[in-house]
Amino acid sequence: MSHLEAADRADSFVSHSIEEHVVDLGEIRMNYATLGDPSLPALVLIPSQSESWWGYERAMPLLAEHFQVFAIDLRGQGRSTWTPGRYTVDTMAGDVVRFIDLVIGRPTIVSGMSSGGVIAAWLSAYAKPGQILGAVYEDTPLFASELVTSCGQPVNQGMGPSQTIWNKYLGDQWSVGNWEGLKAAFAGEISRPLRDALAVMFPPVEGETSHDGRPPQNLKEYDPEWGRSFSSGLATAGCDHATMLSHVKVPVLFTHHYHQQDAETGIYQGAISDPQATRVRELVTAAGQACTYLNFPGMPHSMHGHQPALYTRTVSEWAAGLLQAR
Repeated sequence: MSHLEAADRADSFVSHSIEEHVVDLGEIRMNYATLGDPSLPALVLIPSQSESWWGYERAMPLLAEHFQVFAIDLRGQGRSTWTPGRYTVDTMAGDVVRFIDLVIGRPTIVSGMSSGGVIAAWLSAYAKPGQILGAVYEDTPLFASELVTSCGQPVNQGMGPSQTIWNKYLGDQWSVGNWEGLKAAFAGEISRPLRDALAVMFPPVEGETSHDGRPPQNLKEYDPEWGRSFSSGLATAGCDHATMLSHVKVPVLFTHHYHQQDAETGIYQGAISDPQATRVRELVTAAGQACTYLNFPGMPHSMHGHQPALYTRTVSEWAAGLLQAR
């Protein structure tokens, strides 16, 4: 199947309060939005799996008081190109390297959530010398998104089954589209601890428009092959997390949100467990970089979506210290 441009999916999109732009990166055309004065430090926002750039829409005006902000759509999400068979952390992170070169053209801070945080971690380790100033890992499933991992639970004992179900019932490039089957599957095909965790991690966003039982807007803009790539291990096969973290070259802010161990099964709930978070800090510190860890155990998965003011304050205060130390 040929790569799918946003023009092929024109009916999938809605308008937003911030103007969108497109840059041709070669293999893909990347969609993005930007706010803020170019004299301010640059900040790239990298969404989570199934999230388009506008997941940051409420946070961007607040962040723009401190940064020139760029929120991107990764390949396979939003208006950026869908690339069947080409969803890996290495490939997607390479897109961001080219984006920084072509659009920003100066050193930048990167902040990613969940799968986007794994890409932020990749950039903190492997981007071009001098390209990244610092990296924010917002509730990022390091180790927990690997199929074969050196620390803690792998993806198929955590969030992986939910990603598998997305792909099973919606299909690569929405080739199945069984939305009713998907809703039934979440009630009957995933474990009780995972259902409990998802309810806490993904509550409704304040002011979010009800989709009346239909697919929500973010999923309409998402290629479900992403989910299969992560749950099968393909996405992380070339990106061992322990090796990556041992090569981090910039200071890191790691925010850890809802997480606990299920009393009945012993399964860790949330994006990343305490033992895995501890190992992240050990490896980044051993690489010679400062790792600021902030624990928000009552926070949903997305701080930037649910509490944009707190997210802005957390990132901007950390970044101010980072930039003063340069």
